Amino acid sequence: MTGDELLRVLATLANPHRLRVLAVLTRERAYVSALARELGISRALLQVHLRKLESAGLVRAHLELSEDGKAMKFYEVEPFAVALSPESVAVAVRTLTEKETQA
Repeated sequence: MTGDELLRVLATLANPHRLRVLAVLTRERAYVSALARELGISRALLQVHLRKLESAGLVRAHLELSEDGKAMKFYEVEPFAVALSPESVAVAVRTLTEKETQA
């Protein structure tokens, strides 16, 4: 994992809503409305968090048609593992870009 990828993943996971989304999606894939109801947050707020999780490569989405013809966007966890150690951080730092280090 590059330094930029590590920063993106860690920044994404540094939000309790996104951790909760991942926890639910670890159990089963879900569509936006059902996931919002289960988490007790608005669909709009959930969409923001899902976009960040997807951008970081932690979840993936795909559209399916329901029996009545409605498009439903389902999300599921993209398998990932992040191992942190002083050594892995030192290796990742060597690949940071200037733009990302301003955060």
